[in-house]
This record gives sequence, C-alpha cells and structure tokens, in this order.
Amino acid sequence: MTETFTLAHFTDVHLSPITGFVPRYWNAKRFAGFVNWHTKRRGVHQRQTADQLIADAKMLRADHIAITGDLVNLGLPGEIDAAARWLATAGQPDGVTVVPGNHDIYSTLHGDIGVARWANYMGGDADTHAFPFVRRIGPVVLIGLNSAIETQLGDAGGRLGADQIEVARDLLERLGDDGAIRVVLIHHPPLPGLAPPRRAIADAAMLQRVLEKSGAELVLYGHNHKPLLTWVDSVTGPIPVIGGGSASGSRVYKNDPLARYNLFTFFKSGDRVRIRQTVRGLETSGGPVVKLSETVLQPPD
Repeated sequence: MTETFTLAHFTDVHLSPITGFVPRYWNAKRFAGFVNWHTKRRGVHQRQTADQLIADAKMLRADHIAITGDLVNLGLPGEIDAAARWLATAGQPDGVTVVPGNHDIYSTLHGDIGVARWANYMGGDADTHAFPFVRRIGPVVLIGLNSAIETQLGDAGGRLGADQIEVARDLLERLGDDGAIRVVLIHHPPLPGLAPPRRAIADAAMLQRVLEKSGAELVLYGHNHKPLLTWVDSVTGPIPVIGGGSASGSRVYKNDPLARYNLFTFFKSGDRVRIRQTVRGLETSGGPVVKLSETVLQPPD
C-alpha cells in the first residue's frame, strides 16, 4: 500500500420524521419510543445536520463512508424506506456501508423485510440477509456485524450469537493472513463494561476473546452517542476500539456532544499500519463543520 485511504465513520443518525406508525405496528415499546422522540429527541437529531456532515466528508473526498446503525427511530417500514432514500443521497452502495442498530431492528414487523431494504449497503444479499458480511475497498476490508435484535420495552441491548461470532473469527484470521487492513463495524459497544447491561450485547466477552485471538486493525461502533477510545491487546498488536458520537446532534442533549464524525486515514508501511483519526463536527449549534481534533492512534505506554 503506497497511497493513503480514508474512511469516514458516521453513527446514530436517527432520521426524522417518524412515518408509518399505523395500528399494525403499535405496541408498548413503540409507544414509549414515540413519546420519547417527541418529548426529548425530536429537537436534537436533525437530518440537515447529518447532511451537513456527509457533505463535509464528500468535500474532503473520503474514499468510503461507514455508518454503524440507528439510521431510524422505531424501526418502521416507512422510516426504513425513507432511510434508503437518504442513503442514496449519501452515496452509491459501492461507496457506503451500513450495519443496523437497535433502533433499526426495534420491534416486530409482522413479516416485513425491514432493513433488508438496505441490502445493497450491507453486502448485497437481501435474500439471506446474512451477517457478518465482508466488503473489500482497496486495502481495507470491512467486516459488518449485526448486534441488533428485537427487544422488549426498556431493553436496548443486543446479541451477536455464537454462529456470527464464529464466522467473524474465521474471517478475521483469514483476512489477517492475507495482509488486509481489517475494520470491524458493529452498532453496540463490542466490549464488556462499555454499556449498562440493558444497553449492552449479551456476548461482548465472547467477541472480545475473538478480537484478542484473531486480531483486527480497527473496531468502530456507536449506540452510546459519545466518543470513546479503548484499546484491546491481541495476537497481532493492540486494537483501537472507537465509539462515535451521533452524526445528527444539532444541540447538546444531556452529556452527548454536538454532531460529529470520524475520518480515519490509513497508511501501511511494510507490515505496520498507521491510522490517523480526525474528528470533525459542530463546535457550536448551527455552526459550520470544523476539525475538532486530530491524532495518530497509538496505544498507551
């Protein structure tokens, strides 16, 4: 690899408006989510803010865009259709990759195909809807995991399942042997302790063991709406595990920062991969997108 490669990471867009909330899809979880949206988050997550950040990544000519879930709010077919149209404005499927979040797979859809509408952005197989999927873009290979499952009222957690984790392990080992730059995409925090039990994935410890034994160059997630860098020791070296803030936060909500996204620049020299992380987003509500920070990812001493 003699050239740089840039990957833009967006997460937790929470597109509005909520559409298609008809009696067929009413239940306690969706009613609670609907009330929460209108009383708390409706004024926070704005599509125009997400569009502003996407436009910034395009202006900087990012080679690829990755979105780690929660494109919508109540997982309704009307919302998912609208998100598919929004994805088309973000880029063609060969330039954008998506994994679903818990708000995308929120509650029962009574047989509707749901996020399979985004299949072209998730490996391209709407029939099998299989995870993990692999997308190779230049020197980088994206491994997309699905941690989202239907849950009951008050539960925002998830689960990967033993089969998905086993396949992910095999992929990471094989791709590592091939010398690929492996980037894992997942919505929920992938390590134990990064989220409270009702917001965590049940098999985080199992996934951590796979990362330790198989290695990866970068793991990206969302869900918490807060930026965070954690390191995991692995057989191939320390892995940066990075959570992103919401890409649509137009004003401060609780302790969540304003909208931001990550821009990762990869450079490979011999067997070594260097990654520069640039955080771009809003410094003030209603302001322009600016560079908030920039650093070369290096494990602590």
